[in-house]
Amino acid sequence: MSKTWFVTGASSGIGLHLTEQLLARGERVAATRRKPGALDALARQYGQQLWLATLDITDTQALRQVVDRAFAELGRIDVVVSNAAYGLFGAAEELQDVQIRQQIDTNLIGAIQLIRAVLPHLRAQGGGRIQQVSSEGGQIAYPNFSLYHASKWAVEGFVESVAQEVAPFGIEFTLVEPGPSATGFKDALVSPPPMAVYDDTPAGAVRRAVASGEFAVTGDVRKIARAMIESAGSQPAPRRLLLGAGAYERVRAALQERLHALQAQREVACSTELD
Repeated sequence: MSKTWFVTGASSGIGLHLTEQLLARGERVAATRRKPGALDALARQYGQQLWLATLDITDTQALRQVVDRAFAELGRIDVVVSNAAYGLFGAAEELQDVQIRQQIDTNLIGAIQLIRAVLPHLRAQGGGRIQQVSSEGGQIAYPNFSLYHASKWAVEGFVESVAQEVAPFGIEFTLVEPGPSATGFKDALVSPPPMAVYDDTPAGAVRRAVASGEFAVTGDVRKIARAMIESAGSQPAPRRLLLGAGAYERVRAALQERLHALQAQREVACSTELD
């Protein structure tokens, strides 16, 4: 049975491949893009199967209006994909205040407000699925991505909490966590001027690796989109969908190290209880 999807950030990267594959499968898609005109070729090809809206995810009022209009015009929406995001790249000390605010407004507050906007509609229709695109960087961290990681770790905590709140209404969440993938993410990185003092630090090493192409990008965005589509049919919804062999190994190692450190602190943790 075909579904209706709502996808933000649908004009590039994961969002574009997801939209293209869904339309090819006969699914109906409500897609948002920042720039008018983006996705017009798909609209000509698929007609009323593709519903389009222009949206800046940081404009909360406009976001609510787009969500309300999509549900009003399409009726039921089965899967909401919160995908719009980008990367801010630089050592924490290098970042500019306006860049920090824009990163949080887009990746975190935009995602939070999208979820808040769709919840009443999903609850009223008796349930639905929300896929929040996060990253392997929602569970591990690299130098030079501190604000990007802050946004992804935060949105994962938000989803973990809200998922418990709305489970009785039949609303399920999946955190999609791709590793480095050929999505255009690198080309869209926003970077402040580098400080020479960081040249011989881990931040400088990562900066050079990204600039030289040594930072391995191994994920196939087409396969990522396909895995997201297939996941939407899984019951129950997986809370996390980690995508990429490298991502799997890195997150697994980080979790094992964290668990080992936690177990080593058991005696101290228990010693702080009230007598």
